[in-house]
Amino acid sequence: MANYLKRPQGTEDVTPARIHKWKTVETVTRAVAESFGFSEIRIPTFEVTELFQRSVGETTDVVQKEMYSVIARETQFTLRPEGTAGTIRAMLQNGMLAEALPQKVFYQLSCFRHERPQAGRLREFHQFGVELAGAASPYADAEIILLGKTVLDRLGLKDIVLNINSIGCPKCRAAYQAALRAYFEPHREALCETCQERLVRNPMRLLDCKSKEDQAIAKDAPVILDYLCEECSAHFEAVKSALTDMGVEYVINPKIVRGLDYYTKTVFEFITNCIGAQGTVCAGGRYDGLIEQLGGQPIPALGFGMGLERLILTMESQECAFMEQQRCEVYLAPMDDSAKPTALRYANALREMGVRAEFDLVGRSFKAQMKYANNIGTKYLVVLGSNELEQGRGQLKNMETGKQTEIRLDTAEHFTADYSDISLTDQFGE
Repeated sequence: MANYLKRPQGTEDVTPARIHKWKTVETVTRAVAESFGFSEIRIPTFEVTELFQRSVGETTDVVQKEMYSVIARETQFTLRPEGTAGTIRAMLQNGMLAEALPQKVFYQLSCFRHERPQAGRLREFHQFGVELAGAASPYADAEIILLGKTVLDRLGLKDIVLNINSIGCPKCRAAYQAALRAYFEPHREALCETCQERLVRNPMRLLDCKSKEDQAIAKDAPVILDYLCEECSAHFEAVKSALTDMGVEYVINPKIVRGLDYYTKTVFEFITNCIGAQGTVCAGGRYDGLIEQLGGQPIPALGFGMGLERLILTMESQECAFMEQQRCEVYLAPMDDSAKPTALRYANALREMGVRAEFDLVGRSFKAQMKYANNIGTKYLVVLGSNELEQGRGQLKNMETGKQTEIRLDTAEHFTADYSDISLTDQFGE
């Protein structure tokens, strides 16, 4: 067995053979977000730990068990476990929330959580997310959900079910939490140690427990929808009506509470059964109190996150189309060392045209160069031998069809002009 260092558990390498799949998802998510009027934001990979304690919630699994934190010169920093808190911090610190509202941003970033690695759940994972600050309207909720659905549709995903719920506001949640405590108190000793603590501090977290025993106990727990105040109930009805008007199908799932404490009112998940237990490919909702909680004015906000690894897993399982893997367009094969300067000049001239061009760099024999050109899937091949260079003429071979066309080799300008004419002819016909 090779004695080399390996990547940490729960991380993945994205090799050139797979990068086209990532670029497909990154390109589609960016294009859809921009079409909805969202602009990209980039934030630090780590933040002061207090940011996540105050926003995500100290009773959540993320803060209690999963964060990667380090103390540096008496300041505690944490690798971001999710994108929302850092994005809201950035919007506050950079004065974006003092500008015209709503502010609409998206991001593509890596996140870090110490979890048990499995398919679709890694310790370093990647998210596409959107955040919209400054809109209390239920139409904003519907728009955010529609943005997520548009991404999934553009990627070609099928059989994705939208689950929605309302978890109310702090006012109506107080009565619901009291009902949950009354329901779970007789089962206290049967709950896991973490949930026994949650029962006191935040009983809604019990509904999000991963323990099968605790899930069985929670099966008949009170439903939040029965405790919504008039305002939250009206908001949820308006969200449902807007989704119906847009032709967006959904299932009301009162068990969705989301795993982070900053959510209020609308919460939602897009769920698939194609990738096993980790079937949520997009999740989000409204978090109207978060900005104030982080020191800003009381500005309503909402958003969602999509796991890129899960999107790609789902696309692979459903055999969705990815953009083509990039490959060499022109391979220049020098027959000997005397032709290499010409190969270098002509390759560079092609690159300046935006063409992916390569030539032999390792001293392969001509036969080995032919094999290599086939292995990398090159589209065109040009042989540069002493006869071709003396005559100023050579053959451009289409490796897919076998068709050969004479091309001028007297100057790089003539060569690239001929190549451009031929490649356009191949693409669009005579």
